[in-house]
Amino acid sequence: METTGKGRRDFLKSLALGAAGTAMLTPQAANAAEGGTLQVWSCGGLAEAMMPAHEAYQQQSGVKVVYTGAFAAALGKSLLTGGGQTEVFAGRVLALAQNLRKAGKMLNFRPLCFTSYVIAVPKGNPAKINDIEDLTRPGVRVSMALDASAPGGQAVMGILKAADITPKVLANVSEQGSCVQRSVESVADGKADAMIVERRITRMTRFADRLDLVEIPERFFPAGPLTFTVGMMANATDPAKAAAYMDWITSAQGQAFFERAGFIPAISPKGMELVEKLGVKDVA
Repeated sequence: METTGKGRRDFLKSLALGAAGTAMLTPQAANAAEGGTLQVWSCGGLAEAMMPAHEAYQQQSGVKVVYTGAFAAALGKSLLTGGGQTEVFAGRVLALAQNLRKAGKMLNFRPLCFTSYVIAVPKGNPAKINDIEDLTRPGVRVSMALDASAPGGQAVMGILKAADITPKVLANVSEQGSCVQRSVESVADGKADAMIVERRITRMTRFADRLDLVEIPERFFPAGPLTFTVGMMANATDPAKAAAYMDWITSAQGQAFFERAGFIPAISPKGMELVEKLGVKDVA
């Protein structure tokens, strides 16, 4: 699902130029953002991109981002019905942002990034996994974390169902895990031959140099878990400050952090294609 060809090369060049301009915000954004604090919540899956992005943003704007990353469903429930409060929320699954808008909890949202799925294999790919069908071969040791927090195991089951290979792959899973990262560790250690996982997980420092990747056709991806949005909450103390942050995190500078963390930036050619395909637009 990553961008390819000239469009991707041009996009990466724009990210590099944006990231190089680490001292500049637009005058409007600089005036709106100057100093103070901003509370930002996101689903935990975004943390590897959010934390370094927020360091850069504070250097540029002087705004200290008070950040919480946690299980998306828990944060969403807290914001919808539990009295939770934040100024900006970056959540997973388009329906969550739409529901927050309908409930009057969120003033507006925009696409932030998208995730994609790959088959992670140990460095060197000793089992010679070349495509998703190879996970059905007798003797292939498949790692899985079906009991992981959604959408971890659920999304993988959706991929297997779409590929019509569920029973054969499950027969190759010797042990079901409850944590995606622990299950990926077994692949990186060579104790398992393969695991379907989000690309972002394979970019983490602990895994980046220990895994090879096999692509999965996009047609097998479940639509729900792919989308991440960022929105301004109704109780934002300073809407101009929240808007300035949202402008930056969706600019070339901000989006560069998501590219590096293994996401598809919303402003990339592929991201813009997914915005249209999945209808990631604020129409409430």
